[in-house]
Amino acid sequence: MKGHKIVQVEDYEKHVGSKTIERIREKAKPLQDFHIVNVNSTYYGGGVSELLSSMTLLMNGLGIDTGWRTVHGPPDFFSITKKMHNALQGGKINLSSRKMQIYEDVTYENAIRNHLDHDIVIVHDPQPLPLIEHYRKKGPWIWRCHIDLSHPDKKLWKYLSKFVEKYDASIVSIKEYAQDIRTPQMIFMPAIDPFSIINKDMSEEEIDERLTHYNIPTDLPLVVQVSRFDRWKDPEGVIKAFKLARKEVDATLVLLGNVATDDPEGVDVYNSLLSEKEERIIILSHQDGALVNALQRRATVVLQKSLREGFGLTVSEAMWKGTPVIGGNVGGIRYQIEDEVNGFLVSSVQEAADRIVQLLKNEKLCAQLGSRARETVRENFLMTRYLEQYLDLFNSFETNFRLRTMIGTVR
Repeated sequence: MKGHKIVQVEDYEKHVGSKTIERIREKAKPLQDFHIVNVNSTYYGGGVSELLSSMTLLMNGLGIDTGWRTVHGPPDFFSITKKMHNALQGGKINLSSRKMQIYEDVTYENAIRNHLDHDIVIVHDPQPLPLIEHYRKKGPWIWRCHIDLSHPDKKLWKYLSKFVEKYDASIVSIKEYAQDIRTPQMIFMPAIDPFSIINKDMSEEEIDERLTHYNIPTDLPLVVQVSRFDRWKDPEGVIKAFKLARKEVDATLVLLGNVATDDPEGVDVYNSLLSEKEERIIILSHQDGALVNALQRRATVVLQKSLREGFGLTVSEAMWKGTPVIGGNVGGIRYQIEDEVNGFLVSSVQEAADRIVQLLKNEKLCAQLGSRARETVRENFLMTRYLEQYLDLFNSFETNFRLRTMIGTVR
């Protein structure tokens, strides 16, 4: 039987250089007797699980014991937390006492099941946020919010912020998401793992195999959007833009998504799109990283026409593959795409359609944008940068909490 190969920080040297790897190793040394745990709401589907999958392995490879837990709950709980997610991104919510009771009760049940006596606890997004109410902290607790907080529902944020302010630090993806709270706030833009199934190199034969397996035709250029089935990702707008664009150019649209376990609305969104299916509009719901990889590599154009987007890992994933991306001019996408330099930013269906036509008619422009896009990701959005930010944060806590522990012992 073959030995198992786990990606180590040294594997990134060819992309980021030896000095970066040496610096990361030095920063990890003081943390090698630490036990860290991450808590989120799903083990697959969406960017958070992708980030945690890669980050936890890298940290363990550096000698930092790092775990990953997911919260469990009935459909009512995830229906409520999805409504909270939407409202934090500017939607509406009827924040009834019943909703708050279910939210807090299910979180308490998870606190009973999970014994979080770790040196550092990182809680992701609103679903497990109140966990901090139910533990005696051994070390710092960090709240990592991955969603767009630029226009949260005021009543909901007032309710949730009472939990957030019990944390020792909070992390958001861009500066526009920072809130007026007592808790110190950090800005960590997410990053991709170039060695994951979704991003690793593929041969033309491997790409052909995946596309053939799902009966995706390649006789015309591919226009692709990969994202969870979520209204904020605007799949309806993508279809409308494609229909406008194909009045001038021939192409095939592929919408590939999945339904995460913590998103009860996903099935409804997927089903609402099925009436749009036709020979050249393909709508697929599959959890297949190799298919994502193949589509992003073979596509002439990748879209991420989001209406709200905390960051958008699929944008950086496609950029890494040298594919030009048309992104919604919102949230974290604006920090990945520089309009007309390494991709396009759009604010309407018509703008998206115009850019699709422009790219499908201009192979040279596609190559230029794609080349700059890959370099942007190499410089700014690889996992080593994200890892180093966490190590810096952990080390900033380390002295403070160890001194406190020593003083408590002496007393």
